Amino acid sequence: MTLDGPDLVVAGAGGGLVAALRAARQGRQVLVVEASEHFRKGNNTAISTAMIPGVGSRWQQVAGVEDSVERFVGDVRAKTKGEGDLALAAALARTSAPMLEWMADDLGFPLSLVTDFQYPGHSALRCHTLEGRHGSVLLDLLVRAVEAEELIDLLVPARLVDVLVDDEGAVRGVIVASPDGTTEEIPTGSVLLATNGYAGDAELVAQHLPEIASAHYHGSETSRGDALRIGTELGAAAAYLDAYQGHAALSRHASTLVGWATVMHGGVVVNTSGERFGDETSGYSEFAPLLAGQPEGEGWILIDQEIHQRCLAFTDYVHCVEAGAVVWADSIGELATKTRLPADALGGEIEALPAQGVEAADRFGRTSFDHRIEAPFAAIRIVPALFHSQGGLVVDGAARVLREDGSPITGLYASGGAANGISGHGAGGYLAGNGLLPALGLAYLAADDVVARTRTT
Repeated sequence: MTLDGPDLVVAGAGGGLVAALRAARQGRQVLVVEASEHFRKGNNTAISTAMIPGVGSRWQQVAGVEDSVERFVGDVRAKTKGEGDLALAAALARTSAPMLEWMADDLGFPLSLVTDFQYPGHSALRCHTLEGRHGSVLLDLLVRAVEAEELIDLLVPARLVDVLVDDEGAVRGVIVASPDGTTEEIPTGSVLLATNGYAGDAELVAQHLPEIASAHYHGSETSRGDALRIGTELGAAAAYLDAYQGHAALSRHASTLVGWATVMHGGVVVNTSGERFGDETSGYSEFAPLLAGQPEGEGWILIDQEIHQRCLAFTDYVHCVEAGAVVWADSIGELATKTRLPADALGGEIEALPAQGVEAADRFGRTSFDHRIEAPFAAIRIVPALFHSQGGLVVDGAARVLREDGSPITGLYASGGAANGISGHGAGGYLAGNGLLPALGLAYLAADDVVARTRTT
């Protein structure tokens, strides 16, 4: 601990908790400031599917999966059409396996490699998760570890509203506001902005993400662009502010994520006219604005019993089932009646699906049909959603926030949605895990840089 205050202040009790734990386990005093008293259930880490890409991990090695930093960067390059931050993608890829193995060995998290299906854009099985495949499990483990750590103080609810710098531009403290409006200045030499992006601010969304502005926002109410405001006021550069993670599979009935495993296992999406309108396997993020542009701005996912059984591994999907969001029918006619979709169009789309094992592209260019759906059918009504913005403060491979001239603001770091991320522009560059990897990975990198800059007393 410094003579004046904590060695590190972390703003945001989501993925940023990795930084708190990483720094504390190396003898540094940490203060975590969190704005929402309901953060355990409502922040973006908690509502994620807990999919964390790891490159070259021991779980991949056991499963015989060949992967590399170069391969991951190649996937990011392909998904973002060469417009993503490839240097940052490489830095995150290099730290991903050590971070995951530290989480397993030092924190005791029971991680495993997902091998039953592959998300769009990943050329190797590299998503690691926890039982239930839900972010609430991940966040609960992080919070429990933080509460057990003597060198970490958790201040909730309180909002970090400003970062103070000295005459040389280095961080010297923060201003924290309580719900009653009182403020306190806390001295520190290091701050991690882990407050997510700006998707909870309607004006910023309309400015930067107009194509998805009318969609349902499915993220934390505290994601209001605090990091973007604080950083830019200090002269930080910002980039990729038009990048975001959308999702085309939010249950209209349950307001819960249905999950794109439904599609990757062979399901299809139709609009309210009963017609397919694109290659669903291109990715759930870019499919969100496509769905938003359909009549009535909503649609249905069509699956069957086999796909249903496979998706029960996901807590979110189980919640949809329990909420009554899944409609079952023994025939196309019955399905049309229950969904009020045109029977002819619906039947035509199902009949047009290729036979199982056929890899020829359909009229939308889709070649991946893991399974051909058959009766009894199931349908889930869906609406497009905005999950979080993917652009933010420009950071380097140590999570240090950079000025317009490329120089770092000493002591200031950003992670997750507060940083510029690796998704390029728009919705199409998002790969599964592009939210959690920068959230956890940049936090991990920031903590190691703080440790290197400070000494314990």
